[in-house]
Parts: sequence; C-alpha cells; structure tokens
Amino acid sequence: MSGLLPSILVIDDELRSIETLERILDEYFDVHTANNIAEANSILEREWIQVVLCDQRMPDKTGVEFCAEIRERWPEVIRMIMSGYADSEDIIAAINEGGIYQYISKPWHPEEVILKLKNAIEIFELHRKNERLAIELKLQPKTLKEAIEVQREALQAHFSWDTIVSSPNSCINKICSTVKQISPYDVNVLIMGESGTGKELCARALHYNSLRREEPFVAENCGALPDELLESELFGHKRGAFTGAIEDRIGLFESAHGGTIFLDEIGETSPAFQLKLLRVLQEKEVRPLGVNKKRPIDVRIIAATNRNLEEDVREGRFREDLYYRLATFSVQLPPLRDRLEDIPYLASDILIKTQAELGKKVDGFTAEALECLQKYQWPGNVRELENEIKRMLVLTQSSSLGAELMSAHVLRAIPDEMRHDMKLVASQSQGNLKDRIELLEAHVIKETLVRHRWNKTRAADELGLSRVGLRSKLDRYGLEPVEQDIVPLSKTAP
Repeated sequence: MSGLLPSILVIDDELRSIETLERILDEYFDVHTANNIAEANSILEREWIQVVLCDQRMPDKTGVEFCAEIRERWPEVIRMIMSGYADSEDIIAAINEGGIYQYISKPWHPEEVILKLKNAIEIFELHRKNERLAIELKLQPKTLKEAIEVQREALQAHFSWDTIVSSPNSCINKICSTVKQISPYDVNVLIMGESGTGKELCARALHYNSLRREEPFVAENCGALPDELLESELFGHKRGAFTGAIEDRIGLFESAHGGTIFLDEIGETSPAFQLKLLRVLQEKEVRPLGVNKKRPIDVRIIAATNRNLEEDVREGRFREDLYYRLATFSVQLPPLRDRLEDIPYLASDILIKTQAELGKKVDGFTAEALECLQKYQWPGNVRELENEIKRMLVLTQSSSLGAELMSAHVLRAIPDEMRHDMKLVASQSQGNLKDRIELLEAHVIKETLVRHRWNKTRAADELGLSRVGLRSKLDRYGLEPVEQDIVPLSKTAP
C-alpha cells in the first residue's frame, strides 16, 4: 500500500488471524505484519510505525510485556492489545503496566478494529502536534498562555456552526440552527444518529460555542470497555484499588472539570454502570475506585448513541431516570440518505481536505460522478463517503474524478425514481414481466457503459451484445452519455 497511508504493525502468531486482519485493514492503512516478537522488532527498527496491534498470547512473551518494551524504545508508538481471553483484571493490568491505548477482544468485528485503529492514529498525530507546538514555544518569544489562546481560537473557528457543510435547503440546517441556540446554555444534550452521521462533531461544536469553551473537552467511547475499566477511565482509581493499579489515576470526569465530557455509545453500557453514572449526575460528585471520599465535579455532559434509547427504556434495557438526566435536550442527526442534496457540497469539501492529506490535486468531479454519488444510499453515512472519495482520488490518472472510479456497489446503486418504478411494477399482480425486465435491463446497460466510460465496444462485449444490438437498446431506453463536464470545487464547496 501507499506510504501516504498511516502505518501500523499487526503481531499475531496465528497465520489466519494475520491474513484476515491484513485483508480488512489494507484499504485504510499501510499494514506490516509479524508472527513473532523478533520479526516485530526488526520491522520497528527499519520502518516508521505509528500503531502496534499485538496479540496478548504470544509464544515467546505476552503482548503486555512486548508493549512495555516498545514504550521504552519507541515511546511515540501507540500500543494496542487483542486477546480472546476476557479477564478484566488482566486487561486493566495491560493498560496500566504496558501503557496500552486500547484493548480489542476476540472475536472482533472489522468495523470495531478499523475505528479503534483510526482513533489511535488520531492520538499519534495529536502527540506529534503537541511536540511541534512545544518546539515552537521554545523557539518563539510567545508565552504558553498566548499559545494556548491561539490554539483555542483555532478550535473554536474549526468547530463553528458556520463550518457545517450543507446545501441551502438541507434538513440539517434547521437542526444546526436549533442546536446553536442551546450551545451557550449549561444543559445536558443527548445526540442520536447512525454511525458516521457526525455525532462527535456536533458535540465538539456544542462545547466550543459554549461558555465552557476555555475548559477541557474530553471524550470516551462507553461501548468499547467493560464496566470496571470504564469506571476507572471515567471516575479514576487509587493505587492498589485492583490488580494492576500501580499508580493513582485521575478520571475523565475530574479531567473535564469546568468543561465538557462526551460519552459516546452510552446505550451500550450495562444497567449496573448506568446506576453508578446516574448517582454521579445526581450528586455531582465522583468517587474513584479504592477511595472513600467523594470529589466534586462541574461538567456539562453530552452523550451520544446510535440506538433508539426511548425503545430501550420501554424494553427495560436502559434506565428511564438516567435517560431523562441525559436528554435535557435531544438532537436527532439525519442519515446521509436523507441528505442526498448535500452530497455535492460534502463531496467537494471532503475532496479538498483529502487532496491536502494525500498531496494529490485534481480539478473536481465530473457531473456524471456527482449524479452517481447522489443515487447511492450510503449506509455508512459521511464516513463511507469519505472513504469512497479517497479511493477515487488514489485511483485517478486524470485531472478529474469520474464515475468509472467508483466502487461497484456504489456505481450499481438503483436511483430512487427507478426503485419506485420497480416496486410499482412488482406490486401489480398481472403480467408485466416484460416491463420489469426492461427496467432492470436499462439500469444494467447504463451501469456497464458508465464503468467503461461509454465505450460501446467494450460494453457490448461484456454484455454479450453486438454493437448494433447495443445501439438498438440505447435508442429504445433513451440512454445517452452525460456530458463529462468537470464541476469545479468552487461551485460546490461551501
């Protein structure tokens, strides 16, 4: 893979596990693999690795032991452990003793692994930025206070409501306008929406446009940790509170004192943890594990979930009293399939950022490409759109991004109007087999022509037709190539 991608090292003595991980991660990362510690050390010595994902049960030493060695030799590398042996005490020991960033349990889900690795890369980049800032502070006659103020102003500008990308008539505009009104008020907010709809972006915008903007914003994925670990992360612990607690640790609630704490995937927490969190919200105090005395906290809580919490409350899976504590104000973010008119604007904004990231420049999308992007339903929402555009930019060898560069499942998407027609025809009880087949045939022919850039010879060969036969079908269905005009980024970027 390209060296422009983030570089990770996967270590596992099981060959099948290595091969599976490499296959699912190869699209997003520059993947290096090793099936023993010696090979892993060799790779770390010659390659620039940002994140290490190591299996806990290795034949020569444990993943925790190896991660501790990595911390000594390459302290900037982010370390992660995966294991099929779910012993919470071992997991806690791993995180504390080996400086482990996160734990992944086996069997894992591909999306979970990808998301956690992407988060680890963000942490790595943040550390690098902090190091550069520290160097700049030494070289420049700025005070630390001035530097922090500049960084705060940049964050506030970046997460301004005015930077939300949308079309003039988008449904998201009204939502942003409403949420903007509540930003200054110190009320808890529950953000609901599918994965990839921008829940954390909304949470950060709420914080950086609030009266707490000069204080910390901290985030935790509540669905990624078992209860004991989550309590330790949020409430803190005292040295010796449990096996592996080798030093005192301040929890995120105390770290966020005066600011905002973002509790993502709150719907995945257990009833036992929900009760403990409810007490914290009611009493505005936390008690770290192993400590008898409670400590006061002053934080604004923003929670998020991709679940239907109201239904979970009715079914007894989520505490009703906690729900109403969290949802003083609730926000429902729409999926991208309900914002198809925003796609040209979002696509251009993503392309501008991706060009800077990859160091590769194009003039824009073809009109046909934007049309195809608006036909797909985007189950992965904006995150999936970002991945698709990055893929197109990597693959293009011309000055624009055309529809032929798209993944097959995106290119073959049936537009809404055709989906409606096909449902209408299918719902009729008599005959109409010819109508149904022709609707499908027209869609398949157009998708094939787009993929071959309207080269009729290649399309006819793939479809098993003669050029004359293909021409006849094009005339029958009224299929003609869309003008390959390039839509400049300035026309659609906000």
